[in-house]
Amino acid sequence: MKLFFGEIDNGKAIINDEEQQHIVKVLRMKEGEEIHVTDGKGNVASGQLLIEGKKASLNVSEIKTDTPDFNPKLHIAIAPTKNIDRIEFFVEKAVEMGISEITILQTEKTERKNISIDKLRKQAIAASKQSLRFHFPVVNDLIKLPDFLKNISPEKTFVAHCHENLERIKLNHIPALEEITFLIGPEGDFSEREIQFLSDSHIKAVSLGNQRLRTETAGVFVAAWNYFRMVKG
Repeated sequence: MKLFFGEIDNGKAIINDEEQQHIVKVLRMKEGEEIHVTDGKGNVASGQLLIEGKKASLNVSEIKTDTPDFNPKLHIAIAPTKNIDRIEFFVEKAVEMGISEITILQTEKTERKNISIDKLRKQAIAASKQSLRFHFPVVNDLIKLPDFLKNISPEKTFVAHCHENLERIKLNHIPALEEITFLIGPEGDFSEREIQFLSDSHIKAVSLGNQRLRTETAGVFVAAWNYFRMVKG
């Protein structure tokens, strides 16, 4: 399946401008080839490619609406790594494994204060197309931890940290929830003050095993755990 991003409305599909350039200049596709266009909201249009100069469009033959989404839904709120390549790696792999939402957290120990959310969103779209997803994940703006906690449900939220002296449950002890949010801290982990604040907010701590994982590795691990729940279910 050759899948591209665009808008779908009133029986028509409009291919995104950047996607059109990619089709014509990079892929050098030929008119008449079968392609598919999704809006990332569960809708997908199929048909034949039309090319006029540097423009590409779709001659729609079929539109499917409300295609099934991934369940259970996973939201990972993660602190950015100092090396931006690592958080980009996390975004790509987590999207491939069906994550529903990503939030970039600013914590007390976060070294990177600036991050291009637009770039991460583009990577999420690219990974969604590569893995043939018709529901693209939401990538939220950078937000401070206290502000993030104002809009979450504590009973559906868990934090992974490395403080072995504090109580942590195992992953397999998490109840079978349809929606779940995971918080993952920066290099150096959450501060003790933040962990106490999370505990006071009734957010349970989770152990990801005996090994100490890098920030992006912990994020991919949680995404893989949830992906396994999808496949198993």
